[in-house]
Amino acid sequence: MTTWLITGIGRGLGKAMAEAALARGDTVIGTVREGQPDIAVGQGQLHILPLEITDATSVTETVTRAFALTGRIDVIVNNAGYGLLGAAEEASDAEVARLFAVNVFGPFQLIRAALPRLRAQGAGHIINVTSIAGRAPMASSALYAATKFAMEGLSAALAQEVAPFGLTVTAVAPGGFRTDFLSDHSIRRSKSDVADAYAPTVGKALAYMDGMAGKQIGDPDRAAMAIIALVDSAAPPLHLLLGSDALRRARAKLADVNAEIDTWEAVTLSTDYPTEV
Repeated sequence: MTTWLITGIGRGLGKAMAEAALARGDTVIGTVREGQPDIAVGQGQLHILPLEITDATSVTETVTRAFALTGRIDVIVNNAGYGLLGAAEEASDAEVARLFAVNVFGPFQLIRAALPRLRAQGAGHIINVTSIAGRAPMASSALYAATKFAMEGLSAALAQEVAPFGLTVTAVAPGGFRTDFLSDHSIRRSKSDVADAYAPTVGKALAYMDGMAGKQIGDPDRAAMAIIALVDSAAPPLHLLLGSDALRRARAKLADVNAEIDTWEAVTLSTDYPTEV
């Protein structure tokens, strides 16, 4: 039996993960900002804890309570987060500060609070739910992509730091999944006075996402099962894409990056000190 700590289980992928783990008899400690989520418990055991992810004291207290409940946590999933769409030019300082507080600083504080206990256990798996936007961003998601880039970088370096302690880290990057992510529950939009100027880029991307809402190709229940398979794997990956759209965007981005590196290789190499003969 596996014990999970999953943030943001009230809806979407967090709820799907919690229910999939509970269905097979696992223990889930799930966090919500408020209220009591409607979660199918199945054969497992569910504990609900309140968490304000932007409050460092709340994060520390929640981690302490979570470990006190079960004595051990095998998997920590940083899932809670939201998106901010619009032209980067229009994002206010308050919008950006809040976005990074929820999507980056809160998850980091949770990881930091949990690491002493995970190290003492000598085992554990940290899963950071990022986004394909953090690997292959689109116009209109510059600040959201920046937060997910940050979590991708944190995951990659953290994995190297904690490997000697028997700990594993995975950054899971979903594409579009049929949750309420594109609704007002999970997306904020910067107010724009320059919408016409950005119509060919930001406007086009926003229209595409509006048309995609409720029609996303990704199934959150299947995503949850993929994450369970990841947790059960003897050799889990550092990076995992979820969804054919994420795969397509990631491969296109990699192809562009490789082509650009090749084009500018001579300039790149020209900056070294000359090799002494």
